[in-house]
Amino acid sequence: MTADAFTTCLWFDGKAEEAAHFYVSVFKNSAVERVVRWPESGPGPAGSVLSVEFTANGQRFVALDAGPEFTFNEAVSFQILCADQQEIDHYWTKLTEGGGEGGPCGWLKDRYGLSWQVVYAPLPDMIADPDPERAGRALRAMMGMGKLDAAGLERAYAGE
Repeated sequence: MTADAFTTCLWFDGKAEEAAHFYVSVFKNSAVERVVRWPESGPGPAGSVLSVEFTANGQRFVALDAGPEFTFNEAVSFQILCADQQEIDHYWTKLTEGGGEGGPCGWLKDRYGLSWQVVYAPLPDMIADPDPERAGRALRAMMGMGKLDAAGLERAYAGE
């Protein structure tokens, strides 16, 4: 194994290059590094996209244009820990635009069907609090939300 971190491979059906450019536009520290196209010898149409290597928020990805055989589901998602409501709003808005959809508890699906958790960064510590009352209030508040409301979570956690 090389010293590099893991690279996540995402399977798309004809939209790998479009998706890579979308993710690069959403996150800082991002770039499309390489687009690999099918050669004349195939098996894909010559010149069409085979894969796109890109970095999003410093993480390495490969977008593979491999056809309709597999699609994304909620069994795998990416968590975005957000410092404040402004970040929550930013990522929620950007990732749901163009056909994405919000879900419960800070989860959403983007226009490609990839699942994301847009999380208020203090929330994992809130729901892991050794005080079961505080933890329970924060967890119940989160369970009642779609897009997370940082102030609402803080109020619930504090018992207000």
